[in-house]
Amino acid sequence: MICWVLYDISNDKARNRVAKLCKQAGLYRVQYSVFLGSLNSNEKDTLSLAIEEWIDEDKDRVYIFPMTRQQLVETELLGQAFDKKLVTDEIRALFF
Repeated sequence: MICWVLYDISNDKARNRVAKLCKQAGLYRVQYSVFLGSLNSNEKDTLSLAIEEWIDEDKDRVYIFPMTRQQLVETELLGQAFDKKLVTDEIRALFF
């Protein structure tokens, strides 16, 4: 499944760690606090648990939104948007 990970984390160390966890999970950085990529259910759960260890649940906000490939294709991108092809498995295989 395609997953969006969006976060607003106040602590710099925790925010940097969450970004690193997203990259390690193979997600593509869309904006400073927004990642997108393909994860299976276990990978999504693992990432969620890892992020949960770093955030302050009283202050921070993290959203993990799963979506289908068809929904990604139907997504409207405006301005300097990312390349949708970068999050497909076929293109990611070229980089990893």
